[in-house]
Amino acid sequence: MSAAPLHPLAQAANEALAKDCPVLLDLLSERGKRFFFPAKGILAQGAEAKQKAKTANATVGIATENGAPMHLACVHKYYQGLTPAEIYDYAPSYGKPDIRTAWAKKQREETPSLGDQLTSNPVVTNALTHGLGLVGDLFIDPGTDVLSSDLMWENYNLNWETRLEARYHYYPFFDEKLTGFNLAGFTQALSKFRGKKLVVSLNFPNNPSGYTPTKAEAEGIARALGAEAEAGTRMVVCVDDAYYGMFFDESCEKESLFGRLARASQNLLAVKIDGATKEEFVWGLRVGFITFGVKNGTAAAYKALEDKTAGLIRAYVSNISNPGQSIVLKAMQDPDFRRQQAEKVATLRSRAAVVAQECRKPEYADCWDVYPFNSGYFMCLRLKGAEADPVRLALLDDSGIGTIALGKRDLRVAFSCLTEAQIPAVFAGAAQAVRKVRGK
Repeated sequence: MSAAPLHPLAQAANEALAKDCPVLLDLLSERGKRFFFPAKGILAQGAEAKQKAKTANATVGIATENGAPMHLACVHKYYQGLTPAEIYDYAPSYGKPDIRTAWAKKQREETPSLGDQLTSNPVVTNALTHGLGLVGDLFIDPGTDVLSSDLMWENYNLNWETRLEARYHYYPFFDEKLTGFNLAGFTQALSKFRGKKLVVSLNFPNNPSGYTPTKAEAEGIARALGAEAEAGTRMVVCVDDAYYGMFFDESCEKESLFGRLARASQNLLAVKIDGATKEEFVWGLRVGFITFGVKNGTAAAYKALEDKTAGLIRAYVSNISNPGQSIVLKAMQDPDFRRQQAEKVATLRSRAAVVAQECRKPEYADCWDVYPFNSGYFMCLRLKGAEADPVRLALLDDSGIGTIALGKRDLRVAFSCLTEAQIPAVFAGAAQAVRKVRGK
């Protein structure tokens, strides 16, 4: 059965890419090539009417009353400081213009290596998972090669491998002595795909290990990716910055790799996935962003990618939560925002310091090795002589302490949700569980 003909708007977007950034067109999946934003659809016509319909507006499918979205008092009483339009109205599929502008400004301020490099305007997503899904829809076909570290968030597999049938390849995240990022292994793994299309996922601070590369390691990662792109590998590099800003060691690279990668090569499309969920401690509001950057990228090429992204959002969920976006925007505009955010990060830093002391006590040396950690929400133990899931269950049953087993040997501890007083008991209980499982 033949595919339906390409929509003229998809064709126009593809032509813009072919003209200005032909490698980007080649990187798109078949689905990505087909997608477009319905510029004359209901939402677009409604937006036009919102600007010009001064007499009456009979376009968008909401109910109004007294010049505002109709709403129930039993719902509205739970909101303070937001107008009905900031709560109940539909948001554009691209996201609210004000929050897109504010987030783009924030990204620029935090990423000086971008310089004057042009990037896309961020498109609002339903947080980080949705952002990864959009990357997959735009760039992954069945059989597309994906390179990831062996320490990764399971939603990557669920999204790209299970849902979209990508072909996964892994490299060890840490070197054998657990001293830092495995740059040699990463560089070697990249070289195996020279001349091909490759999707690369980078997640720093890393989930589950809680590690951010040092400045030298980050420079090495960017240099390796740029060199392979210049050697002919066509790459989409997904920079997952979910835990951005939670750095607990001065040696951490505190700038997103997106800045370097967005200007590295015309063969490398950098895609920044970030959001307010973890950064601003608003997990349930589900407000994230997706931003594109490529060397010599043009406004027309970025608009084509933004349109395709918004078209996918329109097709799946129509738009992202309006009150969620409104609250995040107001928080970012609050003069006390950065101070309050810094206070929460300081709390996490203090917890990480206690964890670093407790988990490395000499009496636990027979039970595990500690993966390096210096940022984020998590840390991991590489267990000795016992598999992770039996240890997890023993720790839960005997001590009432919950952890996450990953693979055969790794146990993840989320210190983000532990008080400092709870931390010693977690590692004491974990050691007891390891010794119980291995029988000594």
